[in-house]
Amino acid sequence: MSAAADRAAELRAELREHNERYYIKDDPSIGDDQYDALLDELRAIERDNPELVTADSPTQRVGAEPVSALEKVTHPQAMFSLANARSPEEFDAWVLRMRNHLAREGIDDAAFRYVCEPKVDGLAISIVYREGLLERGATRGNGEVGEDVTHNLRTIPAVPLSIDDAPAMIEIRGEVYMSLEGFQSLNERRASEGKPTFMNPRNAAAGTLRQLDPRLAAERPLSLWAYGVGACEGISFDSQWETLEWLRERGFPVNSDIERLDSEQQAVERCLEWQQRRGSLSFEIDGVVIKVDDAEQQRRLGVVGRDPRWAVAWKFPPTTKITELKQIEWSVGKFGDLHPFAVLEPVEVGGVVVQHATLHNEEDLARKDVRPGDEVIILRAGDVIPQVVSPAPHAAERKGRGGPVKAPNKCPVCSTATLKPENSVFTKCPNRDCAGRREALLTHFVSRGAMDVDGLGEKLVVMLLEKGLIENAADLYGLEIAQLAELDGMGELSARAIIDSLEASKARPFASVLFALGIEGVGEVTGRSLAQRLRTIDALLAADVDAISQTPGVGPIVGELITTQLADPQMRKLIAALQAAGLQFEQEGPPPGEGPLADKTFVLTGTLPTLTREQASEKILAAGGRVTTSVSKKTDYLVAGEAAGSKLEKAERLEVTVLGEAELLQLLGQDAEA
Repeated sequence: MSAAADRAAELRAELREHNERYYIKDDPSIGDDQYDALLDELRAIERDNPELVTADSPTQRVGAEPVSALEKVTHPQAMFSLANARSPEEFDAWVLRMRNHLAREGIDDAAFRYVCEPKVDGLAISIVYREGLLERGATRGNGEVGEDVTHNLRTIPAVPLSIDDAPAMIEIRGEVYMSLEGFQSLNERRASEGKPTFMNPRNAAAGTLRQLDPRLAAERPLSLWAYGVGACEGISFDSQWETLEWLRERGFPVNSDIERLDSEQQAVERCLEWQQRRGSLSFEIDGVVIKVDDAEQQRRLGVVGRDPRWAVAWKFPPTTKITELKQIEWSVGKFGDLHPFAVLEPVEVGGVVVQHATLHNEEDLARKDVRPGDEVIILRAGDVIPQVVSPAPHAAERKGRGGPVKAPNKCPVCSTATLKPENSVFTKCPNRDCAGRREALLTHFVSRGAMDVDGLGEKLVVMLLEKGLIENAADLYGLEIAQLAELDGMGELSARAIIDSLEASKARPFASVLFALGIEGVGEVTGRSLAQRLRTIDALLAADVDAISQTPGVGPIVGELITTQLADPQMRKLIAALQAAGLQFEQEGPPPGEGPLADKTFVLTGTLPTLTREQASEKILAAGGRVTTSVSKKTDYLVAGEAAGSKLEKAERLEVTVLGEAELLQLLGQDAEA
């Protein structure tokens, strides 16, 4: 037994060394056959001596059973977002803000050293090691709460299963990504097997990391770049550079092109160089991250909203391409609105093959004056839906261009005669039973901000309608696991997750249900106002035009529109069915004007750590406060989350008090679990 234990330990050490040489240092010393022989020998020893199996053994990378769902986990330390800079002027403004902040702290003319890192286009993750062993890995999520993906992270060869000379606990931050070569190979293999291909490396990496079965993740070429440390016990670092060196020494992959720079000019030059060479890299990047190197300066600079003051993301310009607009077609929205979109000659924009692009509405279409056959400029910025910017400069000179495109006289889905209401930018299909309209309404019903049903998107909604499994939103709550599991691309685990999410959606507040119903004129803010003022669905259905019009943010025109829709027999039948299904149709908490926040005005911006905007608004309204959408001198508080943007800047300019989620809950007299 002693000999077996000694040989197993020797093999584990040797295999870890070969993994590091291959995946981290890109300097393999043995061939694949030799590596496989060593791994097979270790497997045989562990099979005959199960007590010798260790958690960090290379044989245990793919040992977990599939999970039924991705559990939510709270990060030991918040994973912040980053403010953006897109030019030398914006970079200089960031540096000036840091110096001004430190000057208020009594530190004049502060000098900074910077660490310049590529902003890899992947999925940010947190990996916790306790006593040197990988304990848990999670996606970034909203920065405070992510999803547990430990079972998949363990399958990535570049992720160490253990750390030598490790502190009691340390949280490693990094980006899981897929190389361009690996992405191409994966798509070629899937195409040869008759499976759908992925659109881009980031989506492939994100989708893979969120698989329930680790065997699927193990088959795909995921890798990791480590870039920092979050929470830790028993260790500290004096600088970002020291942190990266520590990570390198313990076998984490740290990009070799990361540099420490002594001046702002060097940092700007490096960002511009990265921008020029992004097309020659073996992985996708969408910018460069610049961090103040000194840890004490980082501590003094602190965080504003959800962004650390000491770091900024230099974002590259959005990618544009020119291609042919082959045809303009029309889709039907949830209120019957006809939306024009462009059918394009397929073109790769920012790593994604684009075949369709939005044209927004008829006025936008007329303003841009694009026509079939034109060469057009396509813009895709990040994950934003591709859009047609304008005709290419020479398009208007083409001979034989057809006339401007007009909205169709008949609905493209149900062939009902269309109409154009006065003062509307949309031509409409008036048929409430239009299949296109029904698809859009149901897709809206399950979306975030409405009923927030995970896993139930547009494609599955269309499939359920086509199979005759549902006709309206209430039918969703009668679906069974077996029905969903039989659909293409589904299985029992996915079906169960959707049913569980539908059940969880029954707890969504009254305001969210009102928004989900798809009542024209009732957005998220109006839904909250109606719920807060009228309190129950019975009171809302009994209210006349005047009562509804007096709700803040409504007015007589929208009030009449809402009243008419609520009086429709089909709408009343749907509401009754949803009540029977168990959805919330009563507002919780005291009436407005009462409570600790009475007469205080709040604006919400960005993504909060644990609360959705609707949940935060409900808490504010229940405490007697008001929630508006824009910052002004009358605003008492701005509640800022991740990616706060221009509202945060305006609040600071107007000296409006800025709160995080924790401060809001404190104001409400609640703790973080409330």
